[in-house]
This record gives sequence, structure tokens and C-alpha cells, in this order.
Amino acid sequence: MERRTILAALTLLPFSALVRRAHAALPTNMKEVHAVEAEWRMLLAPGSTVPEPGDKLSLSAAEWKKRLTAQQYDVLREEGTERAGTSPLDREKRPGVFVCAGCGLPLFTSAMKFNSGTGWPSFFTFIPGSMGTRKDHKLIFMTRTEYHCIRCGGHQGHVFDDGPPPTGLRYCNNGVALRFIPKG
Repeated sequence: MERRTILAALTLLPFSALVRRAHAALPTNMKEVHAVEAEWRMLLAPGSTVPEPGDKLSLSAAEWKKRLTAQQYDVLREEGTERAGTSPLDREKRPGVFVCAGCGLPLFTSAMKFNSGTGWPSFFTFIPGSMGTRKDHKLIFMTRTEYHCIRCGGHQGHVFDDGPPPTGLRYCNNGVALRFIPKG
């Protein structure tokens, strides 16, 4: 059993070398990061309407099960994790906005995304006011910080400190917990 625990821990270690490689389009300082965060609406499709963080959405388990696929329900409501490399959103490169698959709240933009090489969509920052965090103690050998949609409470993923400069953060998101709205 101990060997299994050690092997599991090794598979969860961040892929630092892959994450830290050069990304030409990424901001180089925090002023640029704050501009990306502030100008997120510029990447919304013309005529798009999206909910605001304060428009809370609370549904029963039965209502969520009607609204979501089984895999979305597992990730968003039960805090599951999709298999790495299975989400087409990991390879999404068009300009646009990534919204919560549960409630439609904008969480990230394509300008915040980078290729972490981990097999999950990854972002170096998020749209201000869209996320809440808490400590995840499910793994015996490590504590992680998980983040949730502030509007519906849907589990999105975990944040790690091995992202690209200048934030140094990697919001590792389950693709099934997101929906992409292309700009054009």
C-alpha cells in the first residue's frame, strides 16, 4: 500500500520544466496581468450576455443532474477529476472566454491560458471576482488549494505555484467544468 501511495504522489507532481518554458504571448509583468484581468470583456462574442458573480445559482442535486452530464456532475458537484489529455479545451487556441459549465459565469479568457503540458487547460490568472478557494485535504501526503466558481460553487480544479512568470500560478482546470465561447 505504501508503494502505491508513493507512486500516486509522483504522478501528481507538477511538471515544472514543461510549465516554465518560454511563452511569447504571456505578460511579462504584473501591470500587464492586471490589464488582461481588467479587459476580459473584450474577448466576449458580440451580443453575448453572461451572468454576474453576484447572481448566485443554487440548485438541488436532482436539478444539477438534469442540467449536467454525468462527468460534469462528478467534477462540478462531487469534486472529481477528469482524465488528463481528454479535454479538447486543453488545445483550444481561439480568442474567447471560458465560462463555468454549470452556470455560465466567465472564469478565464484565452489571453489567460497557456500550455502547461499537463493535459488539462491551464491559466496563469482568472477573471477577478469569479473564484473562491479552499484547502483540499483529500490526499494524505499533500494539501492542495482547490478553486470553485463563485456563482454556483462548481469545482473547477486546483491552483499550483509552478506557473509561468510573472504570477507563478497554474490554475489547472478540468475541461469538462468549462464551456468555451469563441469571440468571433
